[in-house]
Amino acid sequence: MGADVAARYPASQACFDQASEVLGFDLLASCSTATPETLRETRLSQPAIFTANVAIYRAVETLGMTPVVSAGHSFGEYCSLTIAGALAFDEAVRIVNERGQAMGEAADAAPGTMAAIIGFDEARVDDICARVRESSGGHVEIGNLNTPEQIVISGDIAAVTAACELAKAEGVKRVRVLNVSGAWHSSLMQSAALRFGAAVRTAELHMPSFTVVSNVTGAPYASVEAMRASLLASLCSRVRWHETALAVAAMGADAIVECGASEVLAPMMKRLPALKETQVMHVADSGGVAKLEAAVLARQAHLVD
Repeated sequence: MGADVAARYPASQACFDQASEVLGFDLLASCSTATPETLRETRLSQPAIFTANVAIYRAVETLGMTPVVSAGHSFGEYCSLTIAGALAFDEAVRIVNERGQAMGEAADAAPGTMAAIIGFDEARVDDICARVRESSGGHVEIGNLNTPEQIVISGDIAAVTAACELAKAEGVKRVRVLNVSGAWHSSLMQSAALRFGAAVRTAELHMPSFTVVSNVTGAPYASVEAMRASLLASLCSRVRWHETALAVAAMGADAIVECGASEVLAPMMKRLPALKETQVMHVADSGGVAKLEAAVLARQAHLVD
């Protein structure tokens, strides 16, 4: 989670140093020594993943590539806004940390989980969730629209389990319970949104220096007010990643790079027909930066030829 780039790139190490100062503890050391169960907790995982992703981007930035558009999945959007200058890094760490604390508190009060339903479209999954809510009175709804047929549901554990079983009974291709500590992007996060609202309202935001696409609307941000509304809404709203990805693809970038410890978004981007001829890469460490540099140099040589 960023340790490799922090050791090799001063700008990446500076991200962890600055984040540690804001948080009041050594973030890099905490990530290195924490158990998987501790890292799973949103109170630590949100500031940790945010800092690691920006640190990886700072390493990629040394290659001199010029961003034309950026987007992030869920709170990954804070990374996009930060690298585009809409949020100062220390301000972003403060907000993301408050987001993690608020969501952790909400998860303690209303335990929940998430599961990926693979093989059914949005309407079918919506219908399954509605039937479970009606029959059980539980909370389950769509949390993430990752692809047309990879949809994540979110809610209380019993209702999510029931929805998974119903999907299996109706012949879904695959169901996978996610390793998360709460029902993110669902109505169970309403108490978190109430607490988090103050952090969003007081945040110093600016229009980004290049296009940033909101994963709540799937459209580029057009105003600071829209940013505030989207960042707050994202706690309970669906992540419209597929629409976001299509918007990014329409911008016509020469290459698309996912900066993060785990390769999650790049495979989904590669499957978009609009990006069939576009190079899509994932960078998690200095080795990934080197591969990206080689790809950039190869492309430049090809253009010269």
